[in-house]
Amino acid sequence: MQQYICKTCGVQYEKTSEIPEHCMICEEERQYVNPTGQSWTTLENMKAESFRNKIILEETGLYSVKTSPDFAIGQTAYLVQHEGFNLLWDCISYLDEETISEFTRLGGLDAIALSHPHYYSTQIEWAEVFDVPIYIHEDDREWVMRKSDHIVYWSGESIHIHNGLTIHRLGGHFKGGSVLEWESGFNGKGILLTGDIIQVVADREWVSFMYSYPNLIPLPASKVKEIALKVDEMKFARLYNAFHRIVKENAHERVQESAQRYLSALEGTWFKT
Repeated sequence: MQQYICKTCGVQYEKTSEIPEHCMICEEERQYVNPTGQSWTTLENMKAESFRNKIILEETGLYSVKTSPDFAIGQTAYLVQHEGFNLLWDCISYLDEETISEFTRLGGLDAIALSHPHYYSTQIEWAEVFDVPIYIHEDDREWVMRKSDHIVYWSGESIHIHNGLTIHRLGGHFKGGSVLEWESGFNGKGILLTGDIIQVVADREWVSFMYSYPNLIPLPASKVKEIALKVDEMKFARLYNAFHRIVKENAHERVQESAQRYLSALEGTWFKT
């Protein structure tokens, strides 16, 4: 019996005696099946290869965590340290003893929280090692491929994980798609960690919004308006996405301006072509 990991999306499945034929997450229109076919690995096989995790201090109280070479979607997770509370925001598939030792040196973990299903990866492995809860919005329950008592399904529009750390449901990319507001980050100006519920684009002064990024399916104007209104009430001046892209200054204003640009493009008032 093995707990297989999809090589395309990085999500780990329940134990099976045979390699799975399908990945539910990849076969859904927001993701994709590799043109060469569905392929699988295990955490044990990954440990025998050349993977390692890079843990980098980004700024006071914030570390990025990324696997090298890239695996699956290639996202970055973040360790937020706030008032003695360590929160892992989003997750990556690879976990080894070196990573566990480094996290332990940094104070371990008190909780894990996820923006959306594409980053569920080996979240149960992480939760079991550090014996912590995983916070997932109940609207995304159907996308959880490994069941666990560590998972806390929360409901509503927001949940306070710790003083000054709040998860907000924005929807959009996934119905339960969420972001993390860290009020005291960036020297008290606030940081918003968004996964790709809000995506930092190539020009780091702007963000965008999508239902599917690999398949370029946009969100409707009504949903982007709703997201912009919710985010407008949050405190942040810097924004990190899941791919190590950062809006370093005035991020609150840039999200609002980006939403207006998006809406103008959909409504045909920004440009003619």
